Amino acid sequence: MARQQLQVLHALDVARTQRYHAWAVVIAGMGFFADAYDIFCITLVTKLLGRIYYQVPGQREPGMLPRRIEAAINGVTFCGMIVGQLLFGWLGDKVGRKMFYGKTIMLMIMGSFLSGLSFGNTADGVMATLCFFRFWLGVGIGGDYPLSATIISEYSNKRSRGSLIAAVFAMEGFGILAGCIVTLVVSATFQARFNPPAYDEDHMASVPPQADYVWRIILMVGAIPAVFTYRWRVMMPETARYTALVARDAEKAARDMSKVLKVELSGEQDKIESFTRDRDYGVFSRRFARRHGWHLVGAVASWFVLDIVFYSQIILQEEIFRDIKWIPEANSMSALEEAYRVARAQAIIALCGTLPGYWFTIAFVDVVGRKAIQFLGFTMMKGLMLVVAGFYHQLTQPGRRIWLVVMYAFTFFFANFGPNSTTFIIPAEVFPAHVRTTCHGISSAAGKVGAIVGTFGFLYASQRADGSNERETGYPSGIGVRASLFVLAACNVLGIIFTCLLPEPNGRSLEEVSGEPINGEDADLGDSKVLPL
Repeated sequence: MARQQLQVLHALDVARTQRYHAWAVVIAGMGFFADAYDIFCITLVTKLLGRIYYQVPGQREPGMLPRRIEAAINGVTFCGMIVGQLLFGWLGDKVGRKMFYGKTIMLMIMGSFLSGLSFGNTADGVMATLCFFRFWLGVGIGGDYPLSATIISEYSNKRSRGSLIAAVFAMEGFGILAGCIVTLVVSATFQARFNPPAYDEDHMASVPPQADYVWRIILMVGAIPAVFTYRWRVMMPETARYTALVARDAEKAARDMSKVLKVELSGEQDKIESFTRDRDYGVFSRRFARRHGWHLVGAVASWFVLDIVFYSQIILQEEIFRDIKWIPEANSMSALEEAYRVARAQAIIALCGTLPGYWFTIAFVDVVGRKAIQFLGFTMMKGLMLVVAGFYHQLTQPGRRIWLVVMYAFTFFFANFGPNSTTFIIPAEVFPAHVRTTCHGISSAAGKVGAIVGTFGFLYASQRADGSNERETGYPSGIGVRASLFVLAACNVLGIIFTCLLPEPNGRSLEEVSGEPINGEDADLGDSKVLPL
């Protein structure tokens, strides 16, 4: 049967890449800039929080966050993100993508700002309010995932759709780098102004009272880019695919897109019944399972495995930086100097590995396809981790540490020129319009479950097997960094396997790749997998 399509949707698919595409990418991308800043900046200030609030007078080592507190601060944002991804993903299909697009950014603004105002009469009280505000921050960030990905996907033409969605996600790299830069500037400014001594010179003076402003400023700065995004988000028109295919108002879809595309479009309301027939099935229906069950399994499992690996890499950073002597012993630095050095080390990794990976994806995702890049990323991460694990002890010796840093940076490069980008892109393309944000929300929530597993599992696993750093870190002995890297290499193998379950959306319209029915008949799913139910 010849492929049919509403005129307004065809016009979107064949439109040249123009100003409104760039406008949509900037609006959605600034949200992801703020998302990444807010998620990752907390790792830059946890050492500082420990010194400020949990310093024990006379102790040989600087204060550290109790492990339960550190776990809560890191984990509560992920829990909020899971709630936001599932809730706003569902709402995006029920009431529209645009309806809650401004609400998610408001939650991010309030969460960032209030996190910096965390209060309490005791150290644990301050941490409790910080966790409360970061949970709601996480809800806003989580809602941004399915809504932003789907909005850009449904606004895009089929020729450059992958690059546009990848460009939105690439703003995450700039957000990570911005967090490092803000931490460098703020900590260096306070260090120059108050010049505190190293901890082993004067325990109490190494943490000046003004240091409490440092972490609060760093967290509150995350609200600034979100503020500038809010007005433009509420002004965006609803996507034509939601309006026509889900709300079933083809005339309004045509009017909205006529303004955007600067062309006259016909609504074809008389055809809408045939184009939307039999689309009331849900994600947990037998019909969805038969047509898209393997797609959802592939998207969920790939993102879950990827985030185990990606967030474990971030956790392993501290151990690796210590082993290669990038960061001096804590008692040889003041609190502000330690924050500066941690941010500097992470900025180098972001510049050398993280950012280039995102932009390689933008350049090649519509050339070689999503699956090829995802296969490449998982394969290269597996290979690099096996090499680093196999020669870890030799690579930590003086004269060879640069090679460890290079290979470690390349694992971040191939995470981002690979599954960290494509797991965000593919779920926004392969599912039907009436369940698109729901499925993206489920997939991204599975990723954050993987992030929790990676963050907390490898916090323990990466500890040295002989227990020699238990006093320093507060953790019991684990399997060590080397063995942890072998486990992560095995996780990448699973990612390769799960990628096989996904279709290739490259160069195809959203209706074609999702196989949405036309005139009551199912469209050909091409290379998609169909469950025999």
